Amino acid sequence: MHDQDTSVEVLRERVRRFVGEREWQSFHNPKNLSMSLAIEAAELMELFQWLTLDEARQRAADPQFREAIADEIADCLSYLLAMADAVGVDLTTELHRKMEKNAVKYPREKSIGRADPPESTQTPESTQTPE
Repeated sequence: MHDQDTSVEVLRERVRRFVGEREWQSFHNPKNLSMSLAIEAAELMELFQWLTLDEARQRAADPQFREAIADEIADCLSYLLAMADAVGVDLTTELHRKMEKNAVKYPREKSIGRADPPESTQTPESTQTPE
């Protein structure tokens, strides 16, 4: 299976089946899943901790680390899919909706090559970087 020929629903069903076979449904609630997602994201970050940007790029390209990186990405995706199931979120719909919001918040002409929000869209409560 590859990204180009696998739907989000197929991935969601794979995670559902895995959870169901182990009777873990009672543990798959928004609190536990959000915490698990954060933990797995931290494990991904740990693989790059203390590296320079160049070293991080080299590690990401190194076959020796590829499986560990892919494992953590897959763990994050598994929990994200389970979280979407737990709260009833259609990932495709919500990703498109959020990207439209981001397009308004970060207009292309004011955002090219910038990590900080453009002045015209920055408010005191929106000082985070683009998603």
